[in-house]
Amino acid sequence: MAKLSIIMPALDEGEHITAALDALADLRALGAEVIVVDGGSRDATIQRARLRADRVLTAPCGRASQMNAGAAQAAGDVLLFLHADTRLPRDTDYVVLNGLERSKREWGRFDVKIEGRSPLLTVVGWLMGLRSRLTGIATGDQAIFVRREAFQAVGGFPEIALMEDIALCKRLKAVSRPVCLDERVITSGRRFEQYGVIKTLLLMWRLRLRYFFGADPAELARQYRYE
Repeated sequence: MAKLSIIMPALDEGEHITAALDALADLRALGAEVIVVDGGSRDATIQRARLRADRVLTAPCGRASQMNAGAAQAAGDVLLFLHADTRLPRDTDYVVLNGLERSKREWGRFDVKIEGRSPLLTVVGWLMGLRSRLTGIATGDQAIFVRREAFQAVGGFPEIALMEDIALCKRLKAVSRPVCLDERVITSGRRFEQYGVIKTLLLMWRLRLRYFFGADPAELARQYRYE
């Protein structure tokens, strides 16, 4: 059995999927399993992923349903959910497995560095880490990882249109606090730079606040321009 399964949801990522999966080659060589779950891409995502992943699956479009489908087929006893625009640090397998073993906890996440031209992105990444440590809640950009048994026990990701990562963390907090790794993943700041750092940050905070007060995730997804 593979110790670590990396599950990557994808949709029309043909332009980026090759680099994303090539960055995982060393982990695959060490025994990690890489699964790509496509949500109905209309470009070359699937064809390019097949050359660089252990398995390529298809599932109904939506990160939650795609990641749940990948988890159901994964062989590892620790699942790591990775966005296609996020890169893991070196020795990810060691720091994840060792972090879980040392802490005796069931799940965790990385700190994050947001890649881009604006110096404000450094501050945003730092705030994400601080917020996560204070609340025990992580976002998908932080490469959430979890023991398979705990993931199954809480029912996986709620299949909602947005905030599936927040909802999963709330479920997992009932099992244990997260392991907050100091090692950083590097994630793309392209959305921040496309719409403006401050504007995007305020939008995210507003959406999370509305979700906290019970807003429909489907409506929040439309506001986030998520399809």
